Amino acid sequence: MSEHFLDGRVLLHCGDCREVMATLAENSFDALVTDPPYHLTSIVKRMGGENAAPVGYGSDGRYRRVSAGFMGRKWDGGDIAFDPATWRAVLRVLKPGAHAVVFTIPKHIGFVQIAMQEAGFEFRDVIVWAFGSGFPKSHDVSKGIDRAAGAEREVVGPPPYRRGKALQSYSETRKVRWDYQPHPIDIPATDAAREWEGWGTALKPAVELIILARKPLSEGTVAANVLRWGTGAINVDGCRVQLAENEDVEKLKFRSGGTRGFGGGLYQGGTFDSSVWNNVKGRWPANLVHDGSEEMVAAFPDADGGRPITNPQAKSTDNVYRDFPQRSLNGGGRNDSGSAARFFYSAKADADDRLGSRHPTVKPLDLIQWLVRLVTPRGGLLLDPFAGTGTTGEAAFREACRAELIELEAEYQVDIRRRMELVLAGRDERTRESIKAKNLPRDDGPLFDWKGTGEWAR
Repeated sequence: MSEHFLDGRVLLHCGDCREVMATLAENSFDALVTDPPYHLTSIVKRMGGENAAPVGYGSDGRYRRVSAGFMGRKWDGGDIAFDPATWRAVLRVLKPGAHAVVFTIPKHIGFVQIAMQEAGFEFRDVIVWAFGSGFPKSHDVSKGIDRAAGAEREVVGPPPYRRGKALQSYSETRKVRWDYQPHPIDIPATDAAREWEGWGTALKPAVELIILARKPLSEGTVAANVLRWGTGAINVDGCRVQLAENEDVEKLKFRSGGTRGFGGGLYQGGTFDSSVWNNVKGRWPANLVHDGSEEMVAAFPDADGGRPITNPQAKSTDNVYRDFPQRSLNGGGRNDSGSAARFFYSAKADADDRLGSRHPTVKPLDLIQWLVRLVTPRGGLLLDPFAGTGTTGEAAFREACRAELIELEAEYQVDIRRRMELVLAGRDERTRESIKAKNLPRDDGPLFDWKGTGEWAR
C-alpha cells in the first residue's frame, strides 16, 4: 500500500523495505538518507521471538526487559542492517554515483560497512554526529556482585538527579520521595563488591556515526557521471558552516601563494576573482557535526580565527626549491574568537522534532535536512527504506526534493501521516503537537528560519 502527501512530493510505502524495493525501478533514486535499526539487542532473537516461552525476570528483571527489544521495540532485534541483501536491494534502485547516508553506532559500524561493501558500495567518509544528551547504559559491577551474593546494600543518600533541583538533605530517619531517579545512593555490602566499586560495562554515548557511501560511477569521471545521471558529487557550498557575526568574510576568502612553483600558486600570489566567491557564506563542511549543547561547546578549546603569518627572516628570493619570500599568508586575522565548536555545523534538536511520536531514535530535522542537501540535487528523488517518523520526507520537501519512504511498523506509519499533515502548518500548530509529548519551548535551529507563511527561509 502506498500513500501520497504534499502534492505527491512525498510517497509512503507501507511494508517490508526489501519487498517494496523489489517493485521499484532500477537506477531511479538520486540519493539515500536513512536511519536503520541499530540492532542493540541480539538477545531478542534468542529470548523474545513471537513463539518463545516467557522469559523470567532473573534477580533484577533485566532478561525480560532486553528480550522486549531496544526500549521495548522488537524491530531492533533483527539483523536487516547487517545483511548484504538489504544493501543490494538499495544499490539496485540508486542511480550510478548516488550517495548513501546511513546512521549507525560505533560498535556496529563495522557490520554495516561490511554488508554495504559486499553489496557493492564504495565508502567516501564517516561523519561523526556528537551530542551532549547521551545517557550511559552501564551495568554496575559492584551491585551485580552484591546481588549475586544476596547481600543488601546500605542506603546512605538520596538519588543524585532530581530534575535539576537542589539535593535535599538526607538522614536515616527522614523519608525521601524518589520522584525522578528511583535508585538511592548506597554502598557495597561485601568485600568483593567494594573491590569492584566504580567499575561498569559501557561508556557514555556521545556520538553516532553516519556512513557516507556511493554507488560506483558508470562513467569514467565524476564530471561525466554528473552530466549523465546528475549524481556523483556532494553539495559543498550549499552545506558550508555559517560564519559568526563578527567574522570577516573577505579575509576568509583570501588565499595566498607564490607566482611560481608547483601549479603557479593558488589565486596567483594572493589575489582572487571575487566573482568565484560571491556565494561563499562560510567554512567548508566537515565530517563532524555537533548538537550545539553546552557540553559539546565546552569540549572544544577556545580558538581565534586565522591570524597574520609572516616570516621576517625569509630571504627576498622567490623559488620553491630555495627560500620563500617575505609575505603575509592570509592578509590578516578574521577578527573572531571563542569555542572551536563554531568551525563545525551545529544541528540542534527542536522541540517539535518528535511531534508526539514515541519512536526511540528520532533525529533532529536540522541534521537530516543538512544531510539531504549535502547529497541530493535540487529536485532529486530521495529514498529512505527505514522511514521511522518521516523526518527524511519532511527534510526532502523543505529542500525542494521528492522522497519515497518505506515503513513497516503501523505505529510509525501513523507518525509519518501526522508529520506530513504538519509540514505546512504554522509554527503554533506544530508547537502544540510537540507540547503534547514534551513541554519544551520551540527552537527553530541554526540553519533555517521560520517565515510564518508555511515556508522555510533558505
